[in-house]
Amino acid sequence: MSDFEEFEKQLSENRQERERGRHKKRSRSESTGRADKHRSWSKDRGSHSREKRSRSREKRSRSREKRSRSREKRSRSREKRSRSREKRSRSREKRSRSREKRSRSRERSRSREKRSRSREKRSRSREKRSRSQEKRSRSREKRTRSREKRSRSRERKSRDRRSSSRDHKKHSHSPRRTRKKSTCKYWDVPPPGFEHITPMQYKAMQAAGQIATIALLATSTSGGLASAPTQVPIVGSQMTRQARRLYVGNIPFGVTEESMAEFFNAQMRLAGLSQAPSNPVLAVQINQDKNFAFLEFRSVDETTQAMAFDGIIFQGQSLKIRRPHDYRPLPGISEQPAFHVPGVVSTVVPDSPHKLFIGGLPNYLNDDQVKELLTSFGPLKAFNLVKDSATSQSKGYAFCEYIDISATDQAVAGLNGMQLGDKKLIVQRASVGAKNANPTSIIETPVTLQVPGLQRLQNSGLPTEVLCLLNMVMPEELVDDEDYEEILEDIREECCKYGSVRSIEIPRPVDGVEVPGCGKIFVEYVSAADGQKAMQALTGRKFANRVVVTKYYDPDQYHRHEF
Repeated sequence: MSDFEEFEKQLSENRQERERGRHKKRSRSESTGRADKHRSWSKDRGSHSREKRSRSREKRSRSREKRSRSREKRSRSREKRSRSREKRSRSREKRSRSREKRSRSRERSRSREKRSRSREKRSRSREKRSRSQEKRSRSREKRTRSREKRSRSRERKSRDRRSSSRDHKKHSHSPRRTRKKSTCKYWDVPPPGFEHITPMQYKAMQAAGQIATIALLATSTSGGLASAPTQVPIVGSQMTRQARRLYVGNIPFGVTEESMAEFFNAQMRLAGLSQAPSNPVLAVQINQDKNFAFLEFRSVDETTQAMAFDGIIFQGQSLKIRRPHDYRPLPGISEQPAFHVPGVVSTVVPDSPHKLFIGGLPNYLNDDQVKELLTSFGPLKAFNLVKDSATSQSKGYAFCEYIDISATDQAVAGLNGMQLGDKKLIVQRASVGAKNANPTSIIETPVTLQVPGLQRLQNSGLPTEVLCLLNMVMPEELVDDEDYEEILEDIREECCKYGSVRSIEIPRPVDGVEVPGCGKIFVEYVSAADGQKAMQALTGRKFANRVVVTKYYDPDQYHRHEF
């Protein structure tokens, strides 16, 4: 109950008490009037005036009560208004606080943006400084080179002047006594067959390419006698400098010029390609920014033989060795090396009748995985997986050449038409039909895999419940029972991740009996969808350091054990 209702109750109770008092007074006055009838008329008039006064008093009290009530109502309305004003002021304060918070957050974001911009400006200024420093260093190098060239030209001019002055002194008649010129034993000694040619004519013939830049050096034996002369390469002239230089790409990060020179000098000596006791590599220039280097050899012949090291591993990186862009072949000198370094797979596959084309490769296979698939038929001489220059992703085809020529036909018979993932391999000689063949017609023609013991179906590309896994185990690994059980459990655990496996068959070798399908693994799933999931997940993975090759198999042949 509110205060107003209590106040009204009190007022009503007061009114009732007043009415009771008035009623008692009236009853008393009536009793007195009846008892005192003998009083005079003047006394009756006084009673009436008293009643009027009491009534006026009651009216006044009622009007006062009304006024008090109206005052109370006004006070209540004022209280309500004050409360509403307080609420409004509170809401205004909340809004102002929220605005302040927003402004603070905006200021913070602006300060963060300013900081990021300042950081970007600092990084840009640092880059500009580094670029300017690089430009300065390059300009300094150019200046030093120009100074060296000038000093060399000055030295040449001084030598020419000295020689001309000497010639002039020879021809001039002087009263002095001419000394008898001593014959030189080692200088300007003409080689056998060139006694009638002067040294200047011999140098001119060498520069023109008419005479090879090779001198005959006589080696002394233990008895002090000179043995047969041996050919030792001489540092060629400036005209043959480009023929004595090689480009080396994909060099390791942070490699020094000394370490690279030592590596190639050691490899040249181990391979027997060095034609003299001294180092065949004269200079090394490395560009760390673009990750390549240039090697300068002492002779053209050693430079050509060093091309055999293309693809050699140096500090975990496969080096890429090429001729420079401004290379011009010299007449009478072969451009390809006549020696193959064992264990080195070149990245350049030259055109030959034994060059193989491998198409239909999945894009996720890298160089090592494709090499491992190809080396199952023999060691490789050269291999090149063609990649996109922008993304460095495989284009799906490669070229290779085997060391053993007989392995070429075996690789074509074993790999052509093989189901590798969701694609079929196309393996053929690159020289066969290279000009007239249409690539689309080659892909559309049906192929069969000619691997002994493996029969292909025309619909082998369609998903089935049975999956055949190749290149995972060797027959020798299935002889021991413990090894066989371990391999079986490992394969079952991995294959169950992609669906419910119904059965697994791994044919084992038997002494004196040719077991069909030995070395293959057959996995039967409940549905073809599970087999498809497993094929997508297992293709291209490694098992015992071998690349897994998958294909679908006919369920009827699987149940008849026709492996």
